[in-house]
Amino acid sequence: MTTTKTRPVDDKVGAARPHREGIPKVAGEFEFASDLHRDGALFGATLRSPHASARIRSIDVTPALRIPGVRCALTHEDVPGRPTYGLEVPDQPVLAADRVRFHGEPVAIVAAETAAVARRGIAAIEVDYEPLVAITDPEDAIRPDAPALHPEGNVLRRIEVRHGLDALLARDDHVIVEGTYEVGMQDQAFLGPEAGLAEPTPDGGVRLEVATQWLHADRSQTAASLGLPEDKVHLALAGVGGAFGGREDLSVQVHAAMLALRTGRPVKMTYGREESFLGHVHRHPARLEYVHAADRDGLLRWVRARIVLDGGAYASSSRAVCLNAASTAVGPYRCPAARVEAILAYTNNPPCGAMRGFGAVQTCFAYEAQMDKLAAALDLSPIEMRLRNAADEQDELPTGQPFGAPAPAAHLLTLLSQHPQPDLPIGSTFSGEAAAASEPADLRRGVGWAVGFKNVGFSAGFNEYSTARVRLHADDVDGGLVVTIHTAACEVGQGLVTVQEQIARTELPASAVHLHTVDTDVGNAGSSSASRQTWLTGGAVRDACLAARRELVRRAAELATCAEDEVSLELDGVRTPTSEIPFTEVIGADPIETTVEFRPPRTEPLDEAGQGNAHFAFAFAAHRATVDVDVGLGIVRVVEIATTQDVGRAINPLAVEGQIAGGIAQGIGLALMEELVIQDGQLLNGSFTDYLLPTALDVPRIRMEVLELGHPEAPYGLNGVGEPPTIASTAAIAAAVRDATGAGVTRVPIRPEHLVGDAQRA
Repeated sequence: MTTTKTRPVDDKVGAARPHREGIPKVAGEFEFASDLHRDGALFGATLRSPHASARIRSIDVTPALRIPGVRCALTHEDVPGRPTYGLEVPDQPVLAADRVRFHGEPVAIVAAETAAVARRGIAAIEVDYEPLVAITDPEDAIRPDAPALHPEGNVLRRIEVRHGLDALLARDDHVIVEGTYEVGMQDQAFLGPEAGLAEPTPDGGVRLEVATQWLHADRSQTAASLGLPEDKVHLALAGVGGAFGGREDLSVQVHAAMLALRTGRPVKMTYGREESFLGHVHRHPARLEYVHAADRDGLLRWVRARIVLDGGAYASSSRAVCLNAASTAVGPYRCPAARVEAILAYTNNPPCGAMRGFGAVQTCFAYEAQMDKLAAALDLSPIEMRLRNAADEQDELPTGQPFGAPAPAAHLLTLLSQHPQPDLPIGSTFSGEAAAASEPADLRRGVGWAVGFKNVGFSAGFNEYSTARVRLHADDVDGGLVVTIHTAACEVGQGLVTVQEQIARTELPASAVHLHTVDTDVGNAGSSSASRQTWLTGGAVRDACLAARRELVRRAAELATCAEDEVSLELDGVRTPTSEIPFTEVIGADPIETTVEFRPPRTEPLDEAGQGNAHFAFAFAAHRATVDVDVGLGIVRVVEIATTQDVGRAINPLAVEGQIAGGIAQGIGLALMEELVIQDGQLLNGSFTDYLLPTALDVPRIRMEVLELGHPEAPYGLNGVGEPPTIASTAAIAAAVRDATGAGVTRVPIRPEHLVGDAQRA
């Protein structure tokens, strides 16, 4: 349990507050999941497939068991309950049985006295594989004659969206632009690897501390595979070193619990960096084929899009990613007619799932490139083209759902266009070897624009809610009001712990705020993903605080024999018309405790025509990227990113700035350098040596304007913040590179070979 008692000048909603965990993390004092320790704990390790596709003829663990210090070695035959798991579709084996479907799939697990002995144990296990041809191209996978990777076939989901009358899709005298775009496989690349510690409990169950994004989803899947009732599987959040969607799926959870239950001892599992790359999902690679039509006034008339997403070997959250791609396929634009086909394919590539902006990042890259093509064909500026087509709250997505209020794309773009251009001389951002090798005559500067949006929270009829428990008691020493907040909402670095405290101090005159350990002893809070936690858990904490406040006022009014509206809650106690009553007397020996579930507006699944109100809210951001490109070397440097973003209400402006800057950094990574290289299903660059990430030298000056337009359905008017910066920044950088070079830039990340020679004439 963590607490704060020293109060800054302003500590309520709207105040810029430092992260509660910031100083311990910077000082190296914060306990991450990989720091977990129990006396007498064993160490677990996982044997992973070296093949992307293979049959398993046999597995022999006896050589591992002969090694001194190895306490057990388990295979699929030892899974006590359901042999598979999955967030949306339980299709992924806990341990592979008759075949493996991706490079790195878990085959066996070992527990030993030391981590080194555990690694020796898995190396000793003998597996007889029959390698098979891997299907790695999603287009090949969805062919009718393709070998089936799963019993239901290789198409995990197909969404067809029919918006507008067929007659509206005539070519007539419209200006038509076409393009095919590709997005590579990006990794979340969090610093803290997957880790957890499981220990048996006296009731025959297990307690698990783990770095995760969704405790209750972990519990339900883990309990099913362990063959235990959920009330015998207890989960608590361990320190998380970043997530970005990569911790929504199970990693060590079932494996560590199986080993702990088999040995009767605590078992710790921690992945190394290469294993981390193999052990979590990634951003979906995509191929996007677009045709846009506009009239001579620059107004969109129709859009046709075909989106193929590579889901990899197992489902994870791919079905939701496919829905988001279909929903956002046209962008935040008014379009009378659209035909969208979004296909999600199984392949023998590593599984893909949630990553910041999932589904919307891929489509934004494509539809914004198309808007620039239309602008060029119509001799309009990129801004003017977008402003003429920006949707307002009455306009509809291709799914028929109104954008609703606010729909600020035009407002964001207008404000962004008023930001001054950077005053840095061309080439001034080049340094080191790049500066030495660069020729001034080869330098080009370009400016690119993009506006993107994405749904907030879970969609399509999902039972979306979050639970919060608030407890009030009086401090034994100074008599102040102490608030304890208990939720299962995972703090993954986004600052939710600080937001909860701010809400409590806004609604109650608290002298101290405690945050209870985040665990499954309280109701579900859903995942820390989809930009939803401040809205959902923030709403639950607010409503629980208000309910507790009402009970506190009721008790005070009863004690003072006055009306409830005559009661005033102050820092030092309760004031009534006739007396001042300390909190100790009002609360007494029976603390006030309230538990609340907060729910957003309802959603519905799409129908057969891809129509329906599938989402309850949307978040928007616009970006302007300025880049310098050396067209001789193919080197790109981002000079500046300017952004305008509607955040609804900035609960913590400091955290909002951090989210926007961090999201832009990941957008830069996808635009210019980050890609997992997969060859014949094999991951080739599973290390931070070979998987390139933006450093401080790659992140430019960020010019940021935050708007607080207020969302009418949300607590305090807030809106999701974390995903829009990644969605539009990649597209804006690609547009700026096109502007600088004339190259087509139809794929991200952009590589030097895309920019030199014939590429400039594409």
